[in-house]
Amino acid sequence: MRFICPLIVVNDIETSRSFYENVLNQKVQCDFGENVSFEGGFAIHLKSHFSNLVNINKNDIVQKSNNSELYFEEDDLDSFLKKLKGVDSIEYVHELREQPWGQRVIRFYDPDMHIIEVGEPMERVVKRFLNEGLSIEETVKRTLMPEEFVRQYL
Repeated sequence: MRFICPLIVVNDIETSRSFYENVLNQKVQCDFGENVSFEGGFAIHLKSHFSNLVNINKNDIVQKSNNSELYFEEDDLDSFLKKLKGVDSIEYVHELREQPWGQRVIRFYDPDMHIIEVGEPMERVVKRFLNEGLSIEETVKRTLMPEEFVRQYL
């Protein structure tokens, strides 16, 4: 057995597809109409069709449950944040914050109120700390990354 991908339920397939393509720069892998999979390894499925497939009343599919998130990484987080500010419909879980291990992240909702997290890759975090003058040992302690991982970014 192998895991294929997470699939999230959406109210409007075109609105959600547009959001993932235009805001998060995801590329469509397959479009089956009521189901769209992205090269990033996740899929969206139209709520009305999904409820019929699994024999669940569509009213029992809860939005904004806040019990999971889709996690993305962005090398140029600052440019992405500027782009995101231009999207009026975004509802934020929280603005940009730095996690205890030094990674900068932002969380917001997609059009169907699924939590989206976008963070900088840990490689960038390590490089940033080393460029700021932290030693290898200090960077290991701050980021919780293995010493071998940190050393490769000297």
